[in-house]
Amino acid sequence: MNIGEAATRSGVSAKMIRYYESIGLITPPARTAAQYRVYADEDVHTLRFVRRSRDLGFSLDETRELLTLWRDKSRASADVKRLAMAHVRELEEKAAELKAMADTLRHLATHCHGDHRPDCPILADFAAASPVQAKA
Repeated sequence: MNIGEAATRSGVSAKMIRYYESIGLITPPARTAAQYRVYADEDVHTLRFVRRSRDLGFSLDETRELLTLWRDKSRASADVKRLAMAHVRELEEKAAELKAMADTLRHLATHCHGDHRPDCPILADFAAASPVQAKA
């Protein structure tokens, strides 16, 4: 099948398929004499795996590691679980950060009259805030 069909069947755009090939995330497919890519069902299966990994928020490096584990039939499931649970912790930290941001904005918006006056506690807070220290 060509790249368009592989994209449709996998849910990964042709542009992303080319990108994943260029960074070595997926193996380049066979090519015709005219240099057109020819994808097999196995390639589509791999692309679906990548899509699912990315949909769950795994980075490209983590997806690469997951692909390596998936292909290694002698690997221990504990290795996969370790990676998944580390990602869960990252997601939970991010969710907590997002909740704190939403709570702060909600609090500021509650104190804003939202009328024709120029006084705005939201903008006043932004202007008064000290710079955030970069995370190490």
